[in-house]
Amino acid sequence: MSLFDVDTGARRAEAALMKTDTICGTQAVAALFARRPNDVERLFYTHAAREQAGPFCALLAAARKPYRLLEPEDMAKAAGTQHHAGLVAVARARRVAVLDLSEPPKGRTLLVLDGIGNPHNLGAIARSAAFFGVPALLIGEGGAMPSDAAYRTAEGGLEHLELYGTMDLPGALHALRRHYRTVAATLSDTATPLADLPRDRPVALVLGNEERGVSPEVAAACRRQVRIVGAGAVQSLNVAQAAAVLLGSICAVG
Repeated sequence: MSLFDVDTGARRAEAALMKTDTICGTQAVAALFARRPNDVERLFYTHAAREQAGPFCALLAAARKPYRLLEPEDMAKAAGTQHHAGLVAVARARRVAVLDLSEPPKGRTLLVLDGIGNPHNLGAIARSAAFFGVPALLIGEGGAMPSDAAYRTAEGGLEHLELYGTMDLPGALHALRRHYRTVAATLSDTATPLADLPRDRPVALVLGNEERGVSPEVAAACRRQVRIVGAGAVQSLNVAQAAAVLLGSICAVG
């Protein structure tokens, strides 16, 4: 057994106790250090990423935290994937806060996820949300939470979002009506076309499960439904693609 194997076993045991995330990729690791450097526990990097890793190593050295240069095969073990771009950080997992309905996040748009189950979709949605300046994400019960795969796909986007959760999404949406126009994205023919959605109030936009869409209970709690009108060749977009189209339109209004 190599020293790396011993270290990997210790790291996994520590992760189980400390609830850490393994964050891979240049953009994701840079965003992590920019937004919450004190949460970083250790850093791994390859020869090819030494220049990018330099400033991060200096921060960890000052904090007396470890960093290590790894060969490609060991880096894949540390990352849990071949898609690491030469940088891997182990960080304390972010806390998903319970949403305070008396003082919800401020901003023109609140993104709400109802049962999004695929962590890659979660990451892609977070990336689009951060790109368009959405400040916060509300995750309903049973949905995918931030994970290694989600962080990797988000390319740093999750670090720019406040993260909230709720065990009663319909109830939360009813309470949020005072602050937002609550809008569920659906495929219903009776839903408002995206181009006709009023833009006079902040919007709480609800995206639904990859297979089932927005649940009936959650849709009923929203004041309005909206749909993306396509050419008709296919029924719908992937939920992450739909998120980008919807947010690009809604957030374009200043």
